[in-house]
Amino acid sequence: MALAKLKTRAQLGIDAPRVNVEVHLSGGLPHFTIVGLAETAVRESRERVRSALLLSGFDYPQRRITVSLAPADIPKEGGRFDLAIALGVLQASNQINSAHLQQLELYAELGLDGQLRPVSGLFPALLACQQSSSAAVVAPEQYAEAGLAGCEVLTGASNLLELCHLLQHSTIETTQPDPAASTASADIERSYQELSQIRGQLSARFALELTASGAHNLLMQGPPGSGKSLLAHALPGILPPLTPEQAREAAALHSITAKPIDSLFAGLPPIRSPHHSASATAIIGGGSIPRPGEVSLAHNGVLFLDEVAESSRSTLDMLREPLETGAVTIARAKARFTFPARFMLIAALNPCPCGYYGDGSDRCVCALTAIERYQARLSGPLRDRFDLQLTLEAVDQEDLIRASQPMECSADVRARVSRTREVQLARQGCLNSQLDMDAVQALLSHSESLQQLYIDASSKLKLSARSTHRLLRVARTLADMQQVQQIEESHLLQALSYRH
Repeated sequence: MALAKLKTRAQLGIDAPRVNVEVHLSGGLPHFTIVGLAETAVRESRERVRSALLLSGFDYPQRRITVSLAPADIPKEGGRFDLAIALGVLQASNQINSAHLQQLELYAELGLDGQLRPVSGLFPALLACQQSSSAAVVAPEQYAEAGLAGCEVLTGASNLLELCHLLQHSTIETTQPDPAASTASADIERSYQELSQIRGQLSARFALELTASGAHNLLMQGPPGSGKSLLAHALPGILPPLTPEQAREAAALHSITAKPIDSLFAGLPPIRSPHHSASATAIIGGGSIPRPGEVSLAHNGVLFLDEVAESSRSTLDMLREPLETGAVTIARAKARFTFPARFMLIAALNPCPCGYYGDGSDRCVCALTAIERYQARLSGPLRDRFDLQLTLEAVDQEDLIRASQPMECSADVRARVSRTREVQLARQGCLNSQLDMDAVQALLSHSESLQQLYIDASSKLKLSARSTHRLLRVARTLADMQQVQQIEESHLLQALSYRH
């Protein structure tokens, strides 16, 4: 057989399109050619494949070898095609002859000695492989990852020679590996800030529970040391565990950026807290070969921006679109890449450059113009996208030092948040922060007096249409927390109190 055909997958954003690897041997001077929009790491596979074949005891054909990676218009990168190319050379040169290769998808880089090595960004390919009812061949280090994706794998081979022996058997058995026990348990110890360790700030703790219950966005403003960062890092700990579907969505994004995915399948929502000097590409995503940014890595979790006023205003304004659409689309000349980005935005802000304006002391030395410039770094349209805007005061020293009554722990609050979310999902199929326009406009249809109250309050506060709808969603969450069927006046007034 002078022609061999095998299957693998490329990486295109979070998609994993099928790639057919065709290897043809022909007469002529010895030469190795790879065609099909292969980048440098893929073209270099000829040296890895040559050495792996020789050191595994196979012959390297002294013929003209042509490798086609089809479709030709999809970019190919990385070392994931090594194994498919090596087996294609062996099959085309009649050194092995196995019909099992048509049932398998091949993903592994080859060491010079033929060892199967793991490749990055494999999770989307494993998901696609599972959905196509195929089995995969991967390095042993990635069996657990295949198990998390629900993908069957051919086990028992750690190098090219062992794999070829397996393929020569009349039958092969594929299994779905069990994920590691530490990642399979939703009861894994959480690594987030424990809420019971935060002293004082009772109103802020309630606002945090409200934020988690409806998946709202929260802006906290207060002097240094008032607990803004602690509260933000405690938020993921009171969120319900990720569902398997949510974990798979987040894992696909983390995998292609070489981030660990074990904690996601343990149910832990992701939290991303980039430094305020992070570039627009780091926050939103992009690059010559587009990769997800922090907003996508926070998908189904929390994006925390500390010292948000120190960030570039242009970078902050780029958050406006993903906050509305729940996705980031990056356009390039040859393709468009869309990464999901449905996250809760939590931001912390000092009242002025020195941080002490309005704290009741005379420590602030900032001019009013400097304070105005500092506050203006958050544009009006971005502020509009925060459902709750909370002003914190410094915690009393006595609350910090002296022992007081025990504070409620994260587990207790998480249980209430879970119940509130279950109510929302049962009623409308989504959380309150995701209610569409028609559903929001119907929230006050049961009471003419409440409609008039809200119209008057919105006019007095000069709320935009976006702020009006976001505060109605907050009021709906407050009603759900109290297990009330309809929004009442107290819920409406409390929601308005979070808009300063």
